[in-house]
Amino acid sequence: MSFTFFTDRLGGLSQGDFSSLNLALHVDDDSSVVIRNREIISNQYGPTMYMNQVHGNAVEVVSALGNATPTCDALITTVPGITLAVLTADCIPLLLSSKNVVAAVHVGRRGLINGVARKTVEKMRELGSGAITGKLGPSICGTCYEVDQKTFDEVISVFPSARSETAQGTRALDLASALVADLNDLSIECEVDSRCTNEDLDLFSYRRTQRTGRQAGLIRL
Repeated sequence: MSFTFFTDRLGGLSQGDFSSLNLALHVDDDSSVVIRNREIISNQYGPTMYMNQVHGNAVEVVSALGNATPTCDALITTVPGITLAVLTADCIPLLLSSKNVVAAVHVGRRGLINGVARKTVEKMRELGSGAITGKLGPSICGTCYEVDQKTFDEVISVFPSARSETAQGTRALDLASALVADLNDLSIECEVDSRCTNEDLDLFSYRRTQRTGRQAGLIRL
């Protein structure tokens, strides 16, 4: 049975815009403090592997913890005891679980379009995963994620279930609904944490305040 958990911005040591459990080293926070925040996570949840996320669809299989941080948007492991982390501040932290394979996936608008979740599922099945379930952590909701016409059309043309609108009636995208529909097509049932990063002040949100930290989705066998 796999373990999953979604952090929020509470319980860490960072100050100011990054208060307080910022886990990202790339956001101008004090790196020594971020490392201490990461130690809080590893002390609670075990040795943790992070990734350099680039809104791509590269998938990395982790067989051991090392000093290098892979550049990718999905981590997979079959090794018990290694915790995988995905960092977000509006994008969807997707955790995929099976009996003997788990994955942490970074799914934003570009990740949805480039099929990072599907590619991860394909690799998990190659590794003998069997039945897979998904958990979507907090992300920006369909009424808060306002986009321009070009972006709206690009996503809706492939994922019609992403169609949404703001409270003012302008174009918006519901990425979580689109991702759930995409995973359902792959016979994967999902749980969704409905908290909106833009609305919930206990969560980091890039849309709300561009200078901000990152929370994590965590999973391990």
